[in-house]
Amino acid sequence: MSVIFILIACSLLLAGTFLGAFLWASRSGQFEDDYTPSVRILFEDEEPSVSSKNISNKPSDQCQKTAKK
Repeated sequence: MSVIFILIACSLLLAGTFLGAFLWASRSGQFEDDYTPSVRILFEDEEPSVSSKNISNKPSDQCQKTAKK
C-alpha cells in the first residue's frame, strides 16, 4: 500500500515539472509566433545553386571502365 503513495508522489512531481517547463516556455515567448507556421507552406523554397566547377563534360574513370568491357 505504501508503494501507491510513492508512485502518486512521483507522478505529481513529474506533472509539476512539466507544468513548470510549460509556464517557463510560455513566459519566455516560445509560443508567440503563431502566424509563420500557418503560411510557411505558401513560401517557395530557394533552388540550390549549381556551380559549374562540379560539372564536367568528360566522363569519369568509372564510366570509361564500364564502356570498355
